[in-house]
Amino acid sequence: MKTSWTIGTVGLAAILSLSACQEPQPAPDLPERPVSDFQLDTVIDGLPSPWAAAVMPDGAYLVTGKLGQLWRIDDGSSVEITGLPEILTQFSDNRVATGGQGGLLDVALAPDFAQSGTIYLSYSYGDWTNNGTALLRAQLNGNQITSSETIFRASPGKEAGSHFGGKIAFPGDGTLLLSLGDGFSLREEAQKPTSHLGSIVRLTLDGGTPTDNPDFGEDAKPQLFSIGHRNVQGLAIDPATGAIWEHEHGPRGGDELNRLESGGNYGWPIATYGRDYQGARISPIEDHAGYSAPVHYWVPSIAPSGLAIYRGDVFADWNGHALIGGLASGDLRRVDPETGEEEILLSDAKTEVDAFRIRDVDIDSDGAVLLVVEDKTNGRLIRVSPKK
Repeated sequence: MKTSWTIGTVGLAAILSLSACQEPQPAPDLPERPVSDFQLDTVIDGLPSPWAAAVMPDGAYLVTGKLGQLWRIDDGSSVEITGLPEILTQFSDNRVATGGQGGLLDVALAPDFAQSGTIYLSYSYGDWTNNGTALLRAQLNGNQITSSETIFRASPGKEAGSHFGGKIAFPGDGTLLLSLGDGFSLREEAQKPTSHLGSIVRLTLDGGTPTDNPDFGEDAKPQLFSIGHRNVQGLAIDPATGAIWEHEHGPRGGDELNRLESGGNYGWPIATYGRDYQGARISPIEDHAGYSAPVHYWVPSIAPSGLAIYRGDVFADWNGHALIGGLASGDLRRVDPETGEEEILLSDAKTEVDAFRIRDVDIDSDGAVLLVVEDKTNGRLIRVSPKK
């Protein structure tokens, strides 16, 4: 759905008057469950700046490190994967990664990984003055990358080191989805179909463009699946229904959980519940009329990162619910997309000495919840299961 972003003076005044009465209210008190309600097992600690994890068929895990590491974690020990291309190993000397949000980002196993050994890695390309998000396809043989190829690069490039997106998901139709941030200072790009910024793209597994992608109009980027996003840090497929879900950061408030539809426009920066970091309105429009409205949103921000739709027997009451990590809140959120019910899990994990910044959320092969907890020197991989 395309919507013009030109608003007449009279219309703008009317919207300002209306929206002044529609201030989003602070989040109500939510039910909480402390750490003591669960069994938390540290799979491994001491990882520098881990970003994402993938569960392997043999029970091991692949974990990315923001500064260019890829580890295989098995039986509580880590082995660094060798053979990564130079574009992924130079981040310790790249300001985009050391001083910004770039670097080596997500890792995902191809749907046929057990047969092909193919994995996908998202990363930031370029330097501080010209950078963006890219996608690498690689062959993993044991603990070594034997071949690799960059199959997609977002354009246009941008300056500075913020908002890369970088989440990967497979909707089950022979394609993949990749989230792309708006570049922070280039937020208007999210409403321009001629740009990849602030979008989710849909690609074939070799990086090509599917013939049934939505049409966003003349000169639009053919890879676009949806637009109007800020910085998508959670992207997941419901394994039972095939529904596609994403969440994204707002600025000061306005984090969103959305159900993705082909051709959708999710409103940023025209329709948002968030404010600028200085407190000013970003847009007078909050009701998302003409745009795809969020299923759930947060004011104030929790800085959501990592998303899984739970399907399993270990936490049977959570089936179909979204599990969302919080970088700022330092907890795990459970949201029922049907009712909007929200619960704060691990509510006391964040302390004065441990920010407990959850960067990624996955479901382990046995139904336990897997968390990547971000830290520059002591990043952890944690399994959450029912209290014994």
